[in-house]
Amino acid sequence: MIITSKTINILLIEDEAYDVRRIRNTLKPFAERLVIRDVTSDGYAALDLLQKNKNRYDVVIMDFQIAGSLSGENLIRKIKQVDPALQIIVVTKMTVNITDFDFANRLLEAGAMWYCTKYPGDIEDYIYQPTDFILSIFNAFEKKRLQKEQQRSTKKLAQNIEDILRAKQIIGKSKEIENLREQVQKCAESDTTVLIRGSSGTGKELVAANIHYRSQRRFEKFVAINCGSLPHDLIESELFGYEKGAFTGAQEKKLGLFEVADKGTVFLDEIAELPPSAQVKLLRALQEGEIDKIGRTAEKIKVNVRIIAATNKNIEEEVHEKRFREDLYYRLNVVPLWLQPLKERREDIPLLIDHFLQKFSKEMGRETPAITDAGMQILSSYDWPGNVRELQNVVQRLLFTGQKELDETQVRSALGLAVHPVSGAAGMGMDIWNAGKILPLREVERLFRQKYFQYVRENAGSDAEAARQLGLAPPNYHRMCKELGLK
Repeated sequence: MIITSKTINILLIEDEAYDVRRIRNTLKPFAERLVIRDVTSDGYAALDLLQKNKNRYDVVIMDFQIAGSLSGENLIRKIKQVDPALQIIVVTKMTVNITDFDFANRLLEAGAMWYCTKYPGDIEDYIYQPTDFILSIFNAFEKKRLQKEQQRSTKKLAQNIEDILRAKQIIGKSKEIENLREQVQKCAESDTTVLIRGSSGTGKELVAANIHYRSQRRFEKFVAINCGSLPHDLIESELFGYEKGAFTGAQEKKLGLFEVADKGTVFLDEIAELPPSAQVKLLRALQEGEIDKIGRTAEKIKVNVRIIAATNKNIEEEVHEKRFREDLYYRLNVVPLWLQPLKERREDIPLLIDHFLQKFSKEMGRETPAITDAGMQILSSYDWPGNVRELQNVVQRLLFTGQKELDETQVRSALGLAVHPVSGAAGMGMDIWNAGKILPLREVERLFRQKYFQYVRENAGSDAEAARQLGLAPPNYHRMCKELGLK
């Protein structure tokens, strides 16, 4: 217990002047720190004082039995409704038996933190058990202080969560988006495993974040990993960690993402890219709630995480081709969510464009430009193969023009649709058709590769997908990107 040097303000609820005097006498040695601010003999009057003076009192000392219709446990509950952090000490003459556990339990359940008997009949000047009574007041003050700090922390966390949800809101008014919002809320209300499916750029991580930050786990960590962005020989150590000395170069113990996210949520994007060995360990984590760290010989580590997975592949085909474990598929596909491509919900396109225009304009410190009707018509009729991710890139491209009004010309340029269509390298911004500046063939090839690699990556969901679209093995893709100055 900490004896505070701060003033502790007390509201005394007592209807007998004799007992008010005895309580005052008991507190007198600590008069500088224990101050009775107000005395009332009525339960309703006490509530009125508490409601009108929210921060005036730290501790309430109350007689269990007072005159009027509001007293005892009912009064305790009403006080707690006004301020849950207020601590209540009960004094009573109902019993001198301090081992009356049933009575004590009723008081604690109602919200009191301590109680004492008023007196045996021979004590006239002080409250019974004066030392315990004084210590209980100091304890009550410290408990209130800690609860207030916890309330402030919880309120700050809740505000942070609201800020995150505002930044990650699901934009749209289409029937598909309305249904998606309902499904997200239902998923947030349970703790089941979710498999999100949809084309690249449709917002799978955004949906996963919404599920997490609306769930009971929202104050815990949300850890996202793209299974296709890591080399296969590293993904197990990233997910599950390793022990010191597990292999050459393992100088220190490493926590895996499942340990980091304990009690929170792990989002596994591109789940179909997991290598077979990692699939086995993930299945164990789902079934048993435990992980197997590399190099660990002792018992497995228990973890409590919710798993949300996502894929843009036909995972049933991956199962059929034996590239993905069937048992893991069934474990992941408890609640499937399907995200529709942007071209199938065109009515959301203007809303998304307006949202990103305002967002990026604010970030860039610029006035939000307007888009002409003709420009918006082109944007709304475009097929958006890269979905929302591509739309974000296009909006940022439009803002870099610096125009206050964006017309058809700027929109076509941002979309890569030339006003006067050209073909080949010229359409990619490569000036090779200049008779006065003929480039060596090797330089033209390098420029083309660089532009084309960049274009494919911007419209792919990951490096792994870009490599697949280009028909390259991931190591070759990474090597070529590095040679082209893209990595």
